[in-house]
Amino acid sequence: MKIQKKQKMTKKTYLGAAGIAALLLAATTMPAQAVTYGTPTISLSASYLSGAVGATGDPTVDVTVAQSGADVSALTVSASASSKATVAGTGDVSVTGAGAVRKLAVAARGRGYTNLTVKVTGLGGKTATKTLYYAASSAVQNPADARYFTGASDSSAAVDVGGGYTVVADDESNVLRLYDRANSAAPVRTWDFSSQLGVTKEVDIEGATLIGNTIYWTGSLGNNKDGEYKAPRNTVFTTTLTGSGSTAQLAYGRSYKKLRDDLVAWDSANGNRYGFAAGTAAGEAPKQIDGFNVEGLEFAPGSTTTAYLGFRAPLAPAVIGGKALVVPVTNFDKVISSGTKATFGAGIELDLGGLAIRDIRKNAADQYLILAGSWAADDNTDPYALYQWDGIAGHAPVKRADLPTTDPGGWEAIVAVPDLSVAGARVQLITDSGSADLYGDGTEAKDLTHPEWKKSRAAWFTLN
Repeated sequence: MKIQKKQKMTKKTYLGAAGIAALLLAATTMPAQAVTYGTPTISLSASYLSGAVGATGDPTVDVTVAQSGADVSALTVSASASSKATVAGTGDVSVTGAGAVRKLAVAARGRGYTNLTVKVTGLGGKTATKTLYYAASSAVQNPADARYFTGASDSSAAVDVGGGYTVVADDESNVLRLYDRANSAAPVRTWDFSSQLGVTKEVDIEGATLIGNTIYWTGSLGNNKDGEYKAPRNTVFTTTLTGSGSTAQLAYGRSYKKLRDDLVAWDSANGNRYGFAAGTAAGEAPKQIDGFNVEGLEFAPGSTTTAYLGFRAPLAPAVIGGKALVVPVTNFDKVISSGTKATFGAGIELDLGGLAIRDIRKNAADQYLILAGSWAADDNTDPYALYQWDGIAGHAPVKRADLPTTDPGGWEAIVAVPDLSVAGARVQLITDSGSADLYGDGTEAKDLTHPEWKKSRAAWFTLN
């Protein structure tokens, strides 16, 4: 009886251990509860993007992605469709990076527009898309030396602020834009001093120069294209520069709004030699051989008080083959700082082969470059050239380069002047592309509806 009871108890104990083991085995082999992944999210830093065929370093777009329940590195981003593959197909889109923010670039295949579908694929096979509206302009000469500053197409004046950055003016607005000279991109920073200037229309900024930490800006001073006087164009003003490069900041300084009047009075008192009164008369368009239009501003050699105004029109005399006109404002600093009436030195007439002044700029060594082009309001196929000058009246400028005219836009601004005594010196110029049909649909760049599609071309040239 005792033996049987012991065996029975042992059997019960054994069965209990086996049951526990079975339970443990079942616990380790039970399927885990399935992970649930949310629908991925995707956003673009800009919905519109522009590029150029054959360009180096076109503007890019940041793509931000996420998915609940998934590590962001598991997500993939690609272009899944294109509405016009001849402009850019899915294979022309590249995406770099593995984090939450990826960099998307497009290599343009042809001129025109296309809508690109950008897709993020997450875990669980879930996807999301955004549309990127892309515009591509034609290839240009020497594309490796070209960069595109987006946000505006009517660049008209530029000032180098150090560190590889420049502030660029636009003659269709009063916005000043800070760009990285080495990259095709949107502006780093913008300023609009319209309220401080007391204007609601464009000043038509055409010239600028930097002395110390003060940037001087001038409007064209002329009538508008319809021959109407518009007061905001009769404006010169200053901004104060602090910092440099990407940290550059501008603050409004002062303005003067009677320089045109002073010029007309001075010319009238000197026998109307340059016809300023006639050129500013009602109904007179500014861009005529005998018109009135300022496009260059720079200080005289070694001076912080006398500034040179470079004229696109008139020529002197106002005939085909006439000379380009520079008028010295001998108290320019006081004109701005205290509103003193401008005084002038004798006009300087320069032989630029029948061309007029589109910009004038000097370096610290008082070596001047003059960007010469036509006085006419044409399609920018007339000749352009760069001339070197020493800034001294009676000394002749010397041609350093002829500029190409087959690509869209007219050469309008000199960013900075290199040491012109060094062989192979290179200078960066910027176009006014406002009248150009960049994308082949007949729309002038200035009339494009999206600022990302508006752009001016900056290009490097080697001086001979």
